[in-house]
Amino acid sequence: MRPLLLAGAFLLLPITLMAQTPPPPQAPKMASDEVMALLDKGEVFFLDVREPKELEELGTLDGYVNIPLGQIEGRLKEIPKDKAIITA
Repeated sequence: MRPLLLAGAFLLLPITLMAQTPPPPQAPKMASDEVMALLDKGEVFFLDVREPKELEELGTLDGYVNIPLGQIEGRLKEIPKDKAIITA
């Protein structure tokens, strides 16, 4: 009986810990008129996170800055903190 209780406790521990972990932060959702207002003010940063091979195959849009997803952490200084970020 005791080993069964111990096994049950080990099964419940991860569930209990997961329930206490806060969810990751999420970007706020914006209405299209809010995005247009930011565009008019120049308060938008266009970020293309695709790999160079994808850019060759699919192209990109003028104004987008390409920082491949795998390089984001090392290039965070290139991404402004005071602008809304729109990704492709």
